[in-house]
Amino acid sequence: MKIFKWTLGVLLFLLLSIGRCTEQSTPSKTPQRRHPRSAEGGEEGKKCGYTFLVPEQKITGPICVNTNGPAAGSRKDEVTRMDIENLKDVLSKQKREIDILQLVVDVDGNIVNEVKLLRKESRNMNSRVTQLYMQLLHEIIRKRDNSLELSQLENKVLNVTTEMLRMATKYKELEVKYAALTDLVNNQSVTISLLEEQCLRIFSRQDTHGSPPLVQVVPQHIPNSQPYTPVLLGGNEIQRDPGYPRDVRPPPDPATSPTKSPFRVPPLALINEGPFKDCQQAKEAGHSNSGIYMIKPENSNEPMQLWCENSLDPGGWAVIQKRTDGSVNFFRNWDSYKKGFGNIDGEYWLGLENIYMLSNQDNYRLLIELEDWSNKKVYAEYSSFRLEPESEFYRLRLGTYQGNAGDSMIWHNGKQFTTLDRDRDMYSG
Repeated sequence: MKIFKWTLGVLLFLLLSIGRCTEQSTPSKTPQRRHPRSAEGGEEGKKCGYTFLVPEQKITGPICVNTNGPAAGSRKDEVTRMDIENLKDVLSKQKREIDILQLVVDVDGNIVNEVKLLRKESRNMNSRVTQLYMQLLHEIIRKRDNSLELSQLENKVLNVTTEMLRMATKYKELEVKYAALTDLVNNQSVTISLLEEQCLRIFSRQDTHGSPPLVQVVPQHIPNSQPYTPVLLGGNEIQRDPGYPRDVRPPPDPATSPTKSPFRVPPLALINEGPFKDCQQAKEAGHSNSGIYMIKPENSNEPMQLWCENSLDPGGWAVIQKRTDGSVNFFRNWDSYKKGFGNIDGEYWLGLENIYMLSNQDNYRLLIELEDWSNKKVYAEYSSFRLEPESEFYRLRLGTYQGNAGDSMIWHNGKQFTTLDRDRDMYSG
C-alpha cells in the first residue's frame, strides 16, 4: 500500500511539473521573461532541471520529459529505434547501390578486356595486311621481271632465227663450193691413177686386177640421208693390197723413223691351211708366224681372212683393227662397218658381224697398242671383250683395265655402236 501511495505521489508530481512547464511555454503577447536558473546545489534546482522553449507553432503531440534524475541528461544523445530503421534503410540502399556499382564495374572490366583483345586483333590484322601488301609488291616486281625475261627470250629467239637463216644461206653456198671441189678432186683422182699406171710401167709391175686410186672418188652430191655429213665412198669388203710388199721403198731416216712395230711392216705370210676357230687355235696347231689366216668361227657360215699376230706375248692375237698411215678412209656408214673394209695386210677393219662371231665363241682379251711419231708406245689391255648381236646394235662389253695408255674405253663400255648414218651414242652432235 505504501508503494502504491509513493507511486501515485510521483505521478502527481510529474503532472504538476509538466503543467507548470507548459504554462511557461504558452505564447503571449507580453515579452518573454527568462526565469533565472537556480544555483547548483540549491533546493530550487531540484524542483525543475530543464526549461523548454517551444516555438510558436501548433503542437500536435505530447511533450514528454524524462526527469529521472541526473541520468536523464545523458540520454539525450541516444539513438531511437526509428533512427536505427532509417539507418538500416539507408545502409540497404547504399548496399544495393554498391552491388549495382560492382556489376557496372564488372561489366566495364569485361568491356575493357574485350577492347584490349580487339586492339590486339587490330594490331595483328594490321601486321597481316602489311605482310600481304609486301607480298603483293614482290609479286608485282616478279611479274615485271618475268615480262622483262620474256622480252629478252623473244629477242634471243629472233636472233637465233636470224642466225639460222644466215647459216642456211652459208650452207647453200658451201654446197656449191663442195660440188666444185668434188669435180676438182675427181679430176685429180683420174690424174693420179694415170700417174700410178705410168709408175707401174716404169718399174715393170704388172697388175692384172688393177689397184684402187690413192685418192678415193668423192660423190658428186651430198647424200640425202645425211645432208650435213657427206659420205665418202669405198669398198665394203676386206681385200689384200696387191702392191704389198712394195719393192721400191726409200730407206727410212734413222734419226726420225719410229721404233719398229709389228703392226707397221709385218713379214708377209699367207697360211693356206685351216680354217681355224681363232688365231690361238692356229698357233696351237704349230703356226707361229704372223700373217694372214683363214678363220671360221663356230657360229659362222663361211670363213674369213684376218691377220694373226704372234710377235706380241703370248701370241695368238686376232687383229680386228689396224691403222698406221691413214691410207684407208674410216669415215664410213653402218653397212661398211658391219661387213668390214680396208686391206688385210695394211689398214683395215674386220667388220662388226665378224667380230661378233669371233668374240662370242670363247672368253677373249682385248689388247690396244698405240705408238706416236716420237717413238713412244703405250698399251691398254682388258680382261674380257665381246660384242652383242646386231639387234642390240653391237653393244660393247669390256672387263677390267690394265696398262699405261689410260682407260679411255670406260666411256664406251656398255654403249652401242654408232656411225654417221646411225647415231646411237648419248652425244647430241
